[in-house]
Amino acid sequence: MADQQALDEVVRFTSDLIRIDTTNRGGGDCRERPAAEYAAEQLAGAGLDPLMLERTEGRTNVVARIEGSDPSADALLVHGHLDVVPAEAADWSVHPFSGEIRDGVVWGRGAVDMKNMDAMILAVVRSWARQGVRPRRDLVIAFTADEEASAEDGSGFLADEHPELFEGCTEGISESGAFTFHDGAGREIYPIAAGERGTGWLKLTARGRAGHGSKVNKENAVTRLAAAVTRIGEHEWPLRLTPTVRAALAELAALYGIETDLTDVDALLEKLGPAAKLVEATVRNSANPTMLEAGYKLNVIPGEAVAYVDGRYLPGGEDEFRTTLDQLTGPDVDWEFSHREVALQAPVDSPTYAGMRAAVEEFAPGGHVVPYCMSGGTDAKQFSRLGITGYGFAPLKLPEGFDYQALFHGVDERVPVEALHFGVRVLDRFLRTA
Repeated sequence: MADQQALDEVVRFTSDLIRIDTTNRGGGDCRERPAAEYAAEQLAGAGLDPLMLERTEGRTNVVARIEGSDPSADALLVHGHLDVVPAEAADWSVHPFSGEIRDGVVWGRGAVDMKNMDAMILAVVRSWARQGVRPRRDLVIAFTADEEASAEDGSGFLADEHPELFEGCTEGISESGAFTFHDGAGREIYPIAAGERGTGWLKLTARGRAGHGSKVNKENAVTRLAAAVTRIGEHEWPLRLTPTVRAALAELAALYGIETDLTDVDALLEKLGPAAKLVEATVRNSANPTMLEAGYKLNVIPGEAVAYVDGRYLPGGEDEFRTTLDQLTGPDVDWEFSHREVALQAPVDSPTYAGMRAAVEEFAPGGHVVPYCMSGGTDAKQFSRLGITGYGFAPLKLPEGFDYQALFHGVDERVPVEALHFGVRVLDRFLRTA
C-alpha cells in the first residue's frame, strides 16, 4: 500500500506542477520543458532513467519504463499531459498558478486537468522504489506536451517518431475516469472511461461576390455562411448507441431499478436524473459552431467568410458525420478538417477494466462503478496508432457538491487533498497487479 510519504508527496507534486505555468494557447505557444524537467527529476529519484524528447524546442515529453515481474505479460502505458489551458487571473479567487493549498484543497490551473494525475503517478512510482515493489506488467510512464492543442509536439510525436519506447504496450490509462459522481440521491458513481468520441474540428469557408454594403447582393458570403452555421447548430443528430454507451445505460438503469428500454433512450435518460449527464453527450454525434470571421469594414460586403465548428463523432460514426456536414453546408460553403482524430472504444469485459473496478471498490466500498464514453478526447487517440487500447482512469474521491466535470477548463479549478490521497491508494492498488 502507498506509504505516508506518497500521500504527502502527491499534494506537494500537484502544487509544484501547478506553479509551473505550462499554458498552451495553441499554435505552438507553450513551453512544457520546466514541468518535464520536474517530472524527470522525480522519476530519476525513484531509480528510473527517464528520457526527455522534443519535436520542437521547449515542447518536452518524458518517457520511462518500469520492468515488471512477469516478462510474458503485455506492457501497460500510464500517461498524463503537462500542458494546461489558459486561465484569466482576474476571474479567479486565487491566482491560477499559485498552487495554493487552503482548507484541505489544492487550487490552480491543472488541479484536475491533469497535473493531479501526473502527481499521483510520480508519488506511486517513488513509493514503490522505497518499498521495493515491482508491478506484474512492464509499465511505460509518459508525460506529454501539447495535449490541449493538436498533440503534434506530444503524444503524436511520440507515437510517430518513437514507437520503440512503447514496445509491448497493449493498453493504457490516463485522465477522466474513476472520479466520484454524486447523483443527488446519496449514491456515489465512479465512471471509468472505455471510449472517446472522435474529434472533428472544422473550418467552413463561404465565398461570394464582394461589393458595397448599400447594394443588393444575392451572393453575400456572410449570408451564405450564416445560413450554413444555423443549419449546423440546429441540426438534430440521430441516436447512435455504441457498445460502451449501451453498457453504461444498462448498468445505470440496473442501479436505479429502471427497465433498460433502448427503444426510447431520451425517455430513459430522463428517468436517470442527474446521472444522465454521464451519457447524454455520447448517444449522438455533435457539431457546435464556435467562431466566426468575416469582413473588414461595416459598409463593405466581403468576398469570403469563415466559421469554425467543434465536431465530435462516435466510434463508427465518422462517415455519417462527413455526409451530414456535406448536406448541411450546402453548395455555397466548403468545409475541411482543421484537426481530426479517431474515435475510440475499449472493452468493458477485459481483465484490465475488472482490475480498475476492483481497485475503486476496495477504497470506495459504497461506490458504483460504471463504464462511460468521453464526449471529448485525450492523448489515447494518438497512442491508439500503436495498437494501444485506452481507458480513462484517474481516480478521485470527491465530496458532494464538488462538480468535477465543470472544473475542467473552468474558473477556480481545484482538487481536495483527500481526493489526491484516495487517487494514490487506488492507483497503487491497480498498478501493482494490473
